[in-house]
Amino acid sequence: MEKFEKEHEHLKTVLDLGNEVLWLTKDECIQAGPTVEETLDLVKKAMIAHGRNEYEMPAKIGIHPYEDVFFHAMPAYVLSSLACGVKWIECYPRNPKQYNLPQTTGLQIMNDIVTGVPIAIMDCTWLTAMRTPAVTALAAEVLHPNAETFGMFGCGVQGVGHVRFVAKTLKHLKKIYIYDKFPEMMDRLIDQVKDEVHVPIVKASSIEEVVKSCEVLSSATFIIREPMKLAKKEWVSKGQTILPCDLNTFWEPEIALHADKYFVDSIDEHQLFEGMGYFPDGLPQVVGETGEILAGLNEGRTNADELIVCSNIGISTNDIAMGQAIFANAIKNGIGKKLKL
Repeated sequence: MEKFEKEHEHLKTVLDLGNEVLWLTKDECIQAGPTVEETLDLVKKAMIAHGRNEYEMPAKIGIHPYEDVFFHAMPAYVLSSLACGVKWIECYPRNPKQYNLPQTTGLQIMNDIVTGVPIAIMDCTWLTAMRTPAVTALAAEVLHPNAETFGMFGCGVQGVGHVRFVAKTLKHLKKIYIYDKFPEMMDRLIDQVKDEVHVPIVKASSIEEVVKSCEVLSSATFIIREPMKLAKKEWVSKGQTILPCDLNTFWEPEIALHADKYFVDSIDEHQLFEGMGYFPDGLPQVVGETGEILAGLNEGRTNADELIVCSNIGISTNDIAMGQAIFANAIKNGIGKKLKL
């Protein structure tokens, strides 16, 4: 296609294609990366492309050396972003305490579509930390645009990101509730967002308080096969929107199973996880994908009293679109180091 050839010709002017790649550290990705507002725009376009089936993305495959960890291989091709590549990411919740290492690490490879040769190798943790809350924030905006309260479970990197992003898309927010079993994490979140989030943030004393206080809720804890069932069905009310990023780990499974509507970012990936045992009570009936709602192909919420659960576990079309933007900005601004293959 003409646009692929045009991009290929441009790449030839900035790299010795087939002989070198651009190496980008995490700090360099942050330096070259999009802002919160730019990320929302990039991810929205990528999600719409997914909703319109203008992509290629096999369901993520993984390995699990221990019960509580995972490695995921996440390839994708996104036509509208002229992007293709693969993310290789792992999550070891034990790392911070046992080894003084990050919980999540990984690399992403970007490729030239015309020839297939690699053009960049970059850290992928920062872009993951950006694209994940962007999907939640975009879904919240389209499913519950007039929400005045938002609740966040888990105050780590993803919790911070969710509060930052949701404050941009939910224009009527009056209060944000947060909860983490470690109080110091709540304090750190508030400190990290204080300069950009001007909505009052409440440190809740319990999970029940948050569930009963908020119209829109999200959870970014950790992912295990057997649900922890920490958020109970009896605390949930009609009209709420629940946006988990941790499969069915945090919420009592009956909530999603009996919701009026259950959406997911990728049906294929949720079915894959079901086959791996992550939905022991069964995968709820899926009525559509998040990208379809953003593309206007699915109505989403049609009644104020509907209880909606929208599970977004992360799709690589967003990662690869973000990676392409980071690469382009890095090349433009002379960021990164060219390495021989």
